[in-house]
Amino acid sequence: MDKPSPTARARAAKRAGRGAVTLSDVAAAAEVAPITVSRAINRPESVSDALRARIRAAIDTLGYVPNRMAGALASAKTGVIPVIVPSLSNVVFVEVIEGIQETIETRGYQMLLGSTDYDLDREAALVATLLGWAPPGMLIAGLRHLPRTATLLRNAGVPVVEFMEHGARCIDMNVGLSHYRAGAAMAEHLLTRGYRRIGFVGVRVRDDYRACQRYEGMHRRILEVGGAEDVLFDYSGGVGQDIGWRALGDVLAMRPVIDALFFANDEMAVGAILRAQRDGIAVPGRIAIAGFNGLPMSALVTPALTTIISPRKLIGRRAAELLLARIAGERPGRRRFDVGFRLEVREST
Repeated sequence: MDKPSPTARARAAKRAGRGAVTLSDVAAAAEVAPITVSRAINRPESVSDALRARIRAAIDTLGYVPNRMAGALASAKTGVIPVIVPSLSNVVFVEVIEGIQETIETRGYQMLLGSTDYDLDREAALVATLLGWAPPGMLIAGLRHLPRTATLLRNAGVPVVEFMEHGARCIDMNVGLSHYRAGAAMAEHLLTRGYRRIGFVGVRVRDDYRACQRYEGMHRRILEVGGAEDVLFDYSGGVGQDIGWRALGDVLAMRPVIDALFFANDEMAVGAILRAQRDGIAVPGRIAIAGFNGLPMSALVTPALTTIISPRKLIGRRAAELLLARIAGERPGRRRFDVGFRLEVREST
């Protein structure tokens, strides 16, 4: 009678009620030592391609799920990297998250995503909870946090990268762009085109403080030039194109002298352009419209939208690369990266 294969013996043991498939079961099926399976999972570069493929085949056949918590207890670190963003409904963060995920997965890490809804108290609670799972590092959007959050991050003993904006001070490492300079650049463009009554449209601008920085940059530049003024239109709720649609009607009704609108994001700006098309309002003849982020839709509307392009996926990749380098024990020559932005002038201004 033929002797059953190691894989068949492992399956039989599982059916006999031994419970979940163990690392030893995988080792037996792949005909290697358990330590070799552990290396293939945790340090795949230390195992040959052929051996790694054999072990992977055994894992897939048996349905083995590595006990990450056991590894965390042994090493005091998990293989999961928390990523905290202010919103999951804002499409801007999708590309940032993609850049992070693609980068960390190549090194065997997984992403644990948390959203704060622009609430700093919620951010503090998330940071405290996620640090309790002993991550090897953390990625968090923004440079503004509550004091207790900053203290948690500084004292966590793990590398931290703050992303989306670039600033003079950071907790550990920082990747992003200057939103203040982006706002100033848009103001300069609109002023150069001859616009003198410029509105900024956003939602909960004081909470969405990167949008607030763009408004401040715009406001300061307009003050410096003189002979012009700006108005902040701050909505308390709503998202995207709906806000832009409403805002165009509100602005022209309340402040008809406004001759240009700079929206906090492209979605809002596109909504305003669609409203202008419906109502027969000439853009830019009656009012100029500009946005921020450089989403693909900005080039598809008529007239095409003038916008500031932020390199979102690059921000995610660079932030993840910086974090991974520190996790690996490397000391990056730079801890702060300004990825810059590009003003894309199109027909809407």
